[in-house]
Amino acid sequence: MTEQQPTLQADRLTLRPFTLDDAPLVQRLAGARAVADTTLAIPHPYPDGAAEEWIRGHAGQYAAGTLANFAVVSRSEGWLVGAIGLMIERAHARAELGYWIGEPYWGRGYATEAGRAVLGFAFDDLGIHRIQARHLTRNPASGRVMQKLGMTLEGVHRHAAQKWGIFEDVAMYAILTTEWPGGR
Repeated sequence: MTEQQPTLQADRLTLRPFTLDDAPLVQRLAGARAVADTTLAIPHPYPDGAAEEWIRGHAGQYAAGTLANFAVVSRSEGWLVGAIGLMIERAHARAELGYWIGEPYWGRGYATEAGRAVLGFAFDDLGIHRIQARHLTRNPASGRVMQKLGMTLEGVHRHAAQKWGIFEDVAMYAILTTEWPGGR
C-alpha cells in the first residue's frame, strides 16, 4: 500500500481521508441514537474526544495496510454524510467492509454508491480477493446495501453479538473479486 490514502470519486460523493476538522460532525452524526443503535462499534452517547482519537489512528493504520477509512462527503454540498471503511487482513487477502450514514442522509443511496467505490478500490488497487460485511438482522436496510453491491448472503449467526446488553443475530455477506464486474 502507498503511504498516503487516496481520495476516491463517485457520481455524487467524494471519499477522502478524515481530518480532525471532521470530528465534531462524526460525533454528532455517528453518535445519534438511531445510527449507534444499528452498529456494533459506535457508542451512544458518543464521548467527547473519541472522534478525534478515532481519526488520529487512521493514517498509521492505512500505512500499515490494516485499515482504510473514508469520510463520505456530498460533492454538491461538501458536507460529511457518513463513513465507510475496510478492515484489511493481508495474510488472507480479505477485508471487512463497514459503513454508517448520518440519519439526515438515509434513503439517498449514499451507502451503496460509496460501497461501489470502495469495493472497486479494494479489488483493483489493493488486490483484495474477498470482501465481507455483516449487519444486525434487525437492520435490513444495511443488508439491502450489501445485496445492491453484489454480495451474497452466506448465513446468519445467531446471537453472535451483543448490543446494549441484548444478544443480536448477525447476517454475513461476501463478494469475491471474480464476482465483481471487471474482476480478476
